[in-house]
Amino acid sequence: MVHTLNPERGGPSESVRMFVMAHQRAGNQVEVATLDAPASSFRERVNCAVHPCGPGLSTYGYSPHLEHWLRANFARFDGVIVNGVWQFHAAVARRVLAGRKPYVVFAHGMLDPYFMRRYPLKHLKKLAYWVVAERRNLARARAVCFTSEEEMRVAARGFPFRRFRGAVIPYGTPGPTGEPAAAKAAFLAVHPALRERRYLLFLGRIHPKKGCDLLIRAVAQAASPELRLVMAGPDETGLRPQLEALAQALGIADRVYWTGMLTGEPKWGALYGAEAFVLPSHQENFGIAVADALACGTIPLLSDKVNIARDVAGDGAALVETDTLEGTVRLLERFNAMRDAERDEMRRRGLDCYRRRYALANAAAELYKALGLA
Repeated sequence: MVHTLNPERGGPSESVRMFVMAHQRAGNQVEVATLDAPASSFRERVNCAVHPCGPGLSTYGYSPHLEHWLRANFARFDGVIVNGVWQFHAAVARRVLAGRKPYVVFAHGMLDPYFMRRYPLKHLKKLAYWVVAERRNLARARAVCFTSEEEMRVAARGFPFRRFRGAVIPYGTPGPTGEPAAAKAAFLAVHPALRERRYLLFLGRIHPKKGCDLLIRAVAQAASPELRLVMAGPDETGLRPQLEALAQALGIADRVYWTGMLTGEPKWGALYGAEAFVLPSHQENFGIAVADALACGTIPLLSDKVNIARDVAGDGAALVETDTLEGTVRLLERFNAMRDAERDEMRRRGLDCYRRRYALANAAAELYKALGLA
């Protein structure tokens, strides 16, 4: 169950896509229920039955149709995975499933105290909803699932009365298919201005929490003049005009290239062709693009607020600094100072890190345990 399969809405929709593949590889049958409209094309992103029970009312997603569908169908399933909190589908899961069918809830970073600091008024509304409903939604779940130990640790800071059972479920990406040369050609076919150009790559939503402004300022300060910055992702909040104005004011507008959202072969080609992948986020519960970069042998330059940064850096597969301008500048300076042999070794370690941690191999088995089915 997920609010939407729209890829522009970030991690939960991609999480569903990844876990569908993981379970199908394990021989399981999977179906997805969403609050998307029946006419939505988003169902094509997953290779399984999709039940669009929306559109839901408001961002909360109230939809009686979803509850009716779940009551009529839950007995067909061994367990249910609920993706996201603070929304109607999580409350429906508790009302319909508690005591009848095991279900787990993936928080997807939505319990991170970053949002309490960044949006204090919204946090007060969430705190009221926590007392009224959300803590019960989580307490009745078989487990509340996190994608890293760090995400589970920081989730305890933002909300009182924490009585749920936490579980860390390995997460990741299936990785690229096909040959790197073909993928790079597919990317350059749609973005020919980047032929023969060296570039750093940002791949994700254009959003304030991602530290996009820090990256543009750091490139102006620390990147060599021939190096381009590719900003690839949907402009979810209308931030791009401000960032373009910032690049113009810093004198690097001609070095910043905006591609919009990348998917499929062009996305993999952008990763294969990048000098490095940069993510200076202020909050990131996992960061699927980090796993994608590792799978392509591309070096990640990460802020310490990416929850898997500590694990990746511990494997010698990434550079990590603070989520400040100074930290982002240090990332670029440290990367610039690396010798070719050091970069080659970090790429090799990155591929090994991906294969051991983020290749989805153990996701289905760990979810069985979380649901009490193993």
